[in-house]
Amino acid sequence: MRALPASAAPVVVTGTGTAVTGLTGPADLLRRPPYGPGGFDPVTGLKGRELRNLDRASRLALRAAAPALTEAQLLDADGGFTGEADTAAVVVSSTLGTLDTVAALSDTIAREGVTGLTPLGLPGTSSNVCAGYLAIRHGLRGPSLTVCNGQSSGLDALFWARVLLAAGRARTVLVVGVEPSGPAVTRLLGRETTDAAAAVVLERAEDAAARGAHPRALLAACGRASSAAQAAAEAAGGLAAPLEGPVDLWLTGEQQAGEEELTAGAPRLDVEQALGPLSGALGVVQCAAAVAHLDATRAETVLASAGGGPETAAALLLTRYVPPNSERTEQS
Repeated sequence: MRALPASAAPVVVTGTGTAVTGLTGPADLLRRPPYGPGGFDPVTGLKGRELRNLDRASRLALRAAAPALTEAQLLDADGGFTGEADTAAVVVSSTLGTLDTVAALSDTIAREGVTGLTPLGLPGTSSNVCAGYLAIRHGLRGPSLTVCNGQSSGLDALFWARVLLAAGRARTVLVVGVEPSGPAVTRLLGRETTDAAAAVVLERAEDAAARGAHPRALLAACGRASSAAQAAAEAAGGLAAPLEGPVDLWLTGEQQAGEEELTAGAPRLDVEQALGPLSGALGVVQCAAAVAHLDATRAETVLASAGGGPETAAALLLTRYVPPNSERTEQS
């Protein structure tokens, strides 16, 4: 995967949302636990008539998507999508999202045979079921796809959303990274995980401006390589203008060490240190954290990187968005 040309139309984030155990919203991703009262509780937060018969990953995804679409000013009071539905796409990143459903149905077959299965449970075995439910719930009739290739999956999903916008296949893209906790996931990983979903809404900057939406951050460049450092360098090579010094924050894991020019001296934040393994949700959670950091500070650039090993690392550079023909002003 290579960065898009610098001439591609700018793509901005106009909404973020989370459904992560204990967190009240994306800003909590920048804090250390305990997060305080009022955080998301899956015991109560995953109930409701509209969530009945849905798999756990889809319920989490819907809970994260609603605040992101609301913040982007794309939902009405009844939860209906107010944008151009035919050009609204969904991209989901989830590696283990359907594992518990598949395991449960496999256990049923082992005990009772195929006659023990119910039609209501079978859709939950598809890796694309989460994207489908998001599209159905909000009436998004553009492309719908799922990326499920491990830890770099979330950043890859953001890249492909950016490609959909650059190619004119979509004018709005809802990107969701989701990984549910559950017995099968615990057995596979050898530890209990956290229910986690994050959502971001992406649009071309000109479309956001035309409808009066507030761009929260610019997806400046993406890169992919065999290491986090190489992926970051590839992303930096796709920027319209070189960065002046290191990034202001590096969202990375402990395994991604090394002082490169782009990250030398930059503070690091590992969101998995507080939340546990996030797998396919990681990159989208990092993007939500990056936007929250740009909102809360005078930072100009945030780098997110995930993955490692042969051809599995991805990187994303987010910067503060400056509208054309406007001058950057100092924050008070």
